[in-house]
Amino acid sequence: MNYIMDHNKQKGNIWKIFKDFRFWILLYFFLRLIGITNPPLEITHNWRESIGTMVARNFLEIDANILYPRLDFNGNKEGIVGMEFPIYNYLIFLWSKIFGYSHFAGRFINLVVSSLGIFYFFRIIRIYINQKTAFFSGIILLNSVWFYYSRKIIPETFAASLVIIGLYFGLKYFYKNGNIFSFGLFTLLATLGVLSKISAICLLGVCIIPFLDKKVNRRKKITMVFGGFILSSLVGWWYFYWNPYLTETYAFSHFFMGVPITQAISDLVDNLGLFFKRFYDTALKYIGFFSFLFGLFWCFYKKEKLLIYIYISVSIFLLPIILKTGYNFAFHEYYIIPFVPVMALMAGYGLSSIPRKKVSVIILFFIALEGIINQQHQFLIKSEMAKLELLETKLDDWGTRGDLVAINCGYYPTPLYMAHRKGWITSNNHLKSKDYLLRLKGEGCRFFIILKKSFGTEVEQLPMEKVYSDEHFTIYNNSFLE
Repeated sequence: MNYIMDHNKQKGNIWKIFKDFRFWILLYFFLRLIGITNPPLEITHNWRESIGTMVARNFLEIDANILYPRLDFNGNKEGIVGMEFPIYNYLIFLWSKIFGYSHFAGRFINLVVSSLGIFYFFRIIRIYINQKTAFFSGIILLNSVWFYYSRKIIPETFAASLVIIGLYFGLKYFYKNGNIFSFGLFTLLATLGVLSKISAICLLGVCIIPFLDKKVNRRKKITMVFGGFILSSLVGWWYFYWNPYLTETYAFSHFFMGVPITQAISDLVDNLGLFFKRFYDTALKYIGFFSFLFGLFWCFYKKEKLLIYIYISVSIFLLPIILKTGYNFAFHEYYIIPFVPVMALMAGYGLSSIPRKKVSVIILFFIALEGIINQQHQFLIKSEMAKLELLETKLDDWGTRGDLVAINCGYYPTPLYMAHRKGWITSNNHLKSKDYLLRLKGEGCRFFIILKKSFGTEVEQLPMEKVYSDEHFTIYNNSFLE
């Protein structure tokens, strides 16, 4: 009898652990440590990771002024560029000052902040809706597109997480007798989040709810307006004054500032299938998306006002992002990332509304399974891509880090980053032109690199001295053959 009681007690303790959301946060944290030291050479958006790591490395090696981020693919110029406010890149720089530069830093910082963001997402829902919905929603978000992007060296989940954590303290200030310190944290974190990625502003649509809520006193609403003024002033200054100033002053246009609304609408109409794919595929995958649709329908059917207000307010704030980015929103899967928490909330509410718990748990299991299976390949680097890690050491054998190089990688800066040099990213057609080669040599280009498998293809012998060649790339110096 005692054995049975002890066994049941043990079984109960195990289930208690599984019901604790902190267990799942830690489990998924450790799961995403697989390949955490990998260079930015995975399949999806390695070019964006390379841009972020370039900025961080240049803070470390050239100038630590956060107002002047630098990229490496501006030829012989300084490479100072307008971009998202580089707080994430600066954290990588600060880590590197202490522990040395590594790709681990960028992935780890994003993973830690994103994990905290998901935890505070869970806490917000638990406090203001209920525990069951919070648990389901949190698990769904863990297995969404956030699963993989929270370990990439790009700021999307990082920025959204800062805003979510900020919202936790903001809602605490409005509804839980939070003090001015809570409001200060809300303003600081929300501002840094939107500065890091302006699309994260859609999550702040939630702030409409306390602003319209008669239970929130007028003094706190006035305080919220003041916080909004600080946020909008700093974000406006960075994106609409400082970014254009850097672009004009240093003659280097890189950051996408959007398109006219008419063009955006036209582009979206022409790419409706791709646009909708961001919602039904990229965000939560298929099972998660159908759960989202069910939850959305059910909350309107049951007249769950809070959920309806959250969905509508965040959607309203997302609309200008869509209408400004147009085709880019449809083409690049990372634009949907700030909206995914709201989709996860609706899906979680839908599952929590199913009367039979076993059914909702089974659906949750398959949402997780589908999410992980469809993203696990992103943890791996193809052997052809991995060979780019040799570029830096091979160039070191023939020159110095200060040498300018040109690489036939098209619009992708990843190989140039891996070479640990500055210079030009160009195409095979350009490199076939002797006039073009002479011009680059005149501008200080020391080496010309021909990639053969990844990012580029073989070209005929350049009229220059070959200093190294293997099956993956060839390096020429700038000495022309007679």
